[in-house]
Amino acid sequence: MQLYVRPISEVLEEYMGIGRERLNSFLEAEFPEAECPRILASGDAANEIARVAREERFDLIIMPTHSGIFRQMLLGSTTAKVINDADCPVLTSRHAETIAPRTLEHRKWLCAIGLSSNSERVLRFASQLAAQAHGKLSIIHAVQAGEADLPVQIDLREKLHSIEKQEASRRIADLQKMVGTDVPARIAVGSVKEALLEAARESDADVLMIGRGHQGGSHGRMRDLTYAMVRDSPYPVLSV
Repeated sequence: MQLYVRPISEVLEEYMGIGRERLNSFLEAEFPEAECPRILASGDAANEIARVAREERFDLIIMPTHSGIFRQMLLGSTTAKVINDADCPVLTSRHAETIAPRTLEHRKWLCAIGLSSNSERVLRFASQLAAQAHGKLSIIHAVQAGEADLPVQIDLREKLHSIEKQEASRRIADLQKMVGTDVPARIAVGSVKEALLEAARESDADVLMIGRGHQGGSHGRMRDLTYAMVRDSPYPVLSV
């Protein structure tokens, strides 16, 4: 009795052939191969998606986040890794099968900015994209309402928040002048994440645009709010 061991190269070639057949037959009528080239790669899914997008100079990556446990565990998902590593914007959504998109000229684009050094880039991108799509752009910014070490009177707390909101409003106005925009801006007070999400729910927007950090690597963008917003947003998120 002889044991036949297939070469690894032969096994990989077979798996690639099966993958190619499945890929070519997927939504074949909706996305003809002549119009929508199909790329098959092997390796870690997130690494390959980011690599191909970088090498082919793609302008946008679109990925699902699904629901349930997957969304709760987003930080460990392929989507989260792509958001962290990709150089181009990433559009994530779990709503593709349930939403009925409005026509382009009636779509609402909500841009969340933190007034950091990255905010000009994010707002400029949002402005250009909204203009191309003839969408209505608005801005949301959250003022962190952290707890002080000592008790603060309610009226004093409200006064402090009012001062912070005035300063944020001034900085947003300056930022809009730099970018060349003049769109409505709303300032929310509270936990940044919760304030942004609540404002997003109330805005009835079609897309929420947020900025990603510049640092790459496994921990480069995990310190910002990107993943939390992608996980909990009531509608698609475009991270740039």
